[in-house]
Amino acid sequence: MLIENMSMAFAAIRVNKMRSFLTMLGIIIGIGSVISIVSIGDTMRNLFSDIYKDVGITQGYLYIGYWVEDVRESDYFTLDEMERIRDVFADEIAYIDSNAYTSADASYRRTTVSFDFSGIDANYIDVQPVDMVYGRYLNEGDILGRRRNVVMDTDSARLLFGEENAVGKTFRATIYGSTDEYTVVGVYRKNMNAFQALLMGSGGDTGSAFIPYTLLTWPNDTFYAIRVFAGDDVDLTSFFARLQAYVARTKNRQPQDWYLQTAMDEMTMVDSVMGGLSAAVGGIAAISLLVGGIGIMNIMLVSVTERTREIGIRKSLGAKTRDIMIQFLTESAILSACGGAIGILLGAGVVWIGGSLAGIPVVVKPSVVVLAVSFSAVVGIFFGIYPASRAARSNPIDALRYE
Repeated sequence: MLIENMSMAFAAIRVNKMRSFLTMLGIIIGIGSVISIVSIGDTMRNLFSDIYKDVGITQGYLYIGYWVEDVRESDYFTLDEMERIRDVFADEIAYIDSNAYTSADASYRRTTVSFDFSGIDANYIDVQPVDMVYGRYLNEGDILGRRRNVVMDTDSARLLFGEENAVGKTFRATIYGSTDEYTVVGVYRKNMNAFQALLMGSGGDTGSAFIPYTLLTWPNDTFYAIRVFAGDDVDLTSFFARLQAYVARTKNRQPQDWYLQTAMDEMTMVDSVMGGLSAAVGGIAAISLLVGGIGIMNIMLVSVTERTREIGIRKSLGAKTRDIMIQFLTESAILSACGGAIGILLGAGVVWIGGSLAGIPVVVKPSVVVLAVSFSAVVGIFFGIYPASRAARSNPIDALRYE
């Protein structure tokens, strides 16, 4: 019976191909919009998640709160205090440094480029892996000896020296009032997709480089903040709360006097915002499904009127009210489901093509696809109930007399 009804429904759809397509158009646009918007939202959330993973999801910064008015000299950190923190939380800290950075002009022959210098420890590569293509990374000797050695990316090397392999080359820079010669000991390559390069910046006219953090804490070896990477298996919420409490206790402060900024909190906030925006815009796009459903109901009412004589003949030959209703419900459901399937192909196709052009891996969740198809069929059935019931209730005598 179901196969027969489906066969009759497809036959009725084929009789009026253009009208059937226009009827499905609202569903196609609605489902396509919902699929594309939700998929774009999920893709963006996935990209932001990857960015935070690259930056370091276990990363956190701790420093005296900007709201504290009576900031004391003792609120700043020293190298000894940083080492004590490393010892106290030895099983949970994967990396710690002074979060030292500065900007200065780097000069090589007649070329001068503005550089951002980040101070790091020798094991920074363990928590922020890079693809070394020339030379080596900074080592313990560079850190302890406060050597003016530098590791930079290929773009920065090309910007300053005109070539990627700048190992062994030197440049002048004035940092904290002291002009010195710095030697490039290693060059690494940044691996970013188009979206990451756009969001994080591909460098432009500014270079970036790593130098020993001990060069940026000199001469008094005090600094404003500490940067910590927790281990992979560490409970981040508990760890950072205990770290904050420990620092507050050792500096005779309240825990709330210290500002704690973690990558996990930032990622959660961004993910929440992106999810909310995706749901809101997707909900607006879903309104077109309502319009498409109304279009289906309108066309089905027209179809019932056009096929009044056919309904009368079927009922006079023994067709039950239920059979007539199921026939028209099947037809409306197929119209809606076909529109939904085309809409899914259209929405997913737009997202895939856009992702391919931008070099971004897209996310199209199967659950969203299944939900979209199911929802489109439900829309067809819901908006087909009234026309189907009207057809089923028609009097066969009156139907046979209908011209």
